[in-house]
Amino acid sequence: MSEKRPQTPDDKVNTASHLEDPESLMKEPLEDVDYSGAVAKSDPAEIALVRKLDMRIMPTLWAMYFMNYLDRNAIANARLNDLEKDLGLEGTQYNTCISILFVGYLLMQIPSNMLMSSRKIRPSIYMAVCMAGWAIVAALTALVKNYTGLVLVRFFLGVLEAPFYPGALYLLSAFYTRKEVATRIAILYSGNIFATSFAGLIAAATFASIDGAHGFKGWQWLFIIEGVVTFAVAIAAAYLLPDFPLTTKWLTEEERILADARIKRDTVGLTPDKGAREGFKQAIRDPRLYLLCFMQNMHLSACSFNNFFPTVVGSLGYDRTITLALTCPPYLVSGFFGYAIGITSGKYNERTWHITGCMGAALVGFVISCLTLNTPARYISCFLFASGAYAVNSVILGWVSATLGQTTEKKAVSLSIVNVVANASYIYTAYLYPKSDGPKYLTAMGSNAGFAFATIASAWAFRFWLMRTNTKIRRSGDESKVFYAY
Repeated sequence: MSEKRPQTPDDKVNTASHLEDPESLMKEPLEDVDYSGAVAKSDPAEIALVRKLDMRIMPTLWAMYFMNYLDRNAIANARLNDLEKDLGLEGTQYNTCISILFVGYLLMQIPSNMLMSSRKIRPSIYMAVCMAGWAIVAALTALVKNYTGLVLVRFFLGVLEAPFYPGALYLLSAFYTRKEVATRIAILYSGNIFATSFAGLIAAATFASIDGAHGFKGWQWLFIIEGVVTFAVAIAAAYLLPDFPLTTKWLTEEERILADARIKRDTVGLTPDKGAREGFKQAIRDPRLYLLCFMQNMHLSACSFNNFFPTVVGSLGYDRTITLALTCPPYLVSGFFGYAIGITSGKYNERTWHITGCMGAALVGFVISCLTLNTPARYISCFLFASGAYAVNSVILGWVSATLGQTTEKKAVSLSIVNVVANASYIYTAYLYPKSDGPKYLTAMGSNAGFAFATIASAWAFRFWLMRTNTKIRRSGDESKVFYAY
């Protein structure tokens, strides 16, 4: 269910007539703006602006996220090409190499987004430079000779990848309204899903064609090739990414004013911006942040299979090439499913039932994996938990943006904090998949089922919390405050 500020005939103004006076746009609502964040259906200028933003921002961020996950998860496919044997990894050392990336990743996220929201740097250049950096580190993974070397490159890969995802969320929240952002996050997140889907096919082709060429093993070539492509995408991103609504060069002056105005109107009546430090204080003082952190942490904990998916699929008993090929369909389906969930969540401004349905399907998939070794059943379970769990990400992050977006700084810091707490799950969940637990991986799949249930429970707790908040707002009669959707 969603709530929005009611409009009156006096709310109608002509956007074009205010282009000469930008401040007037801050004082009066835009024509036909739905205060739940919908694009104005009868405003051609705003429709054209959103279309232009979509054509520039979304393909660029999608390509960056696609390469982000290819580089990060190349190690999972490299494992099937004797990476552990070649580097002499023993016991849980491989699991530690998975885990250590997220230590570096978490250390940099909040400072990075506070730096971006301070407007002291250009997001386009900053994110592109960080991407070029992680491309180099990813390629250098091909040169490591032992466990220590792999730990070091994985740590610094995490440090350099950290600014991207929260930075991407910040850019989306800076250009899209609360109702628009859930769909865009779903599109962005599909880059992760499709990267994981095609990673196995890319790895299979690499291992089959150039394994041993010029003295490099297939897994080494995989890191080199993906690192080079990532560097090329980083160069393009520096020119294609926006900065801020009023400073983006590829928008006309009128479009910049409208882009800035509609975001400010989307947070009508709320706290003005007071800097990154004040945004941090606003975020940590809002108790709703902590329940959202818990919800997203449980969700990503349930997604821990991502770093071990080729290993999980390998439990079906097929050879390396078939195993890598079989990793593709579940993620391909989950990518389209996640996009559909993001669209319906944004269209109906609804979160709780979307989270319940998706995580419920994932829970069923995890339970099936725990109970049987039947090959068709286990493969079907991969579709269930991959599609169900991944689809929820855009819904939760859209909820964060909509609920904690009283200022751009608070929104940026809140997204970073939620992302940091959530990704901390990958540090400990990496140890839920020891080789000795194969082929069922009961500890991991049982834990994932529990994480899925906790995600559903926290969503309903948050729903009732917001319902009480809305009731208080109605009783106060303060129309300047935004009703919260749940």
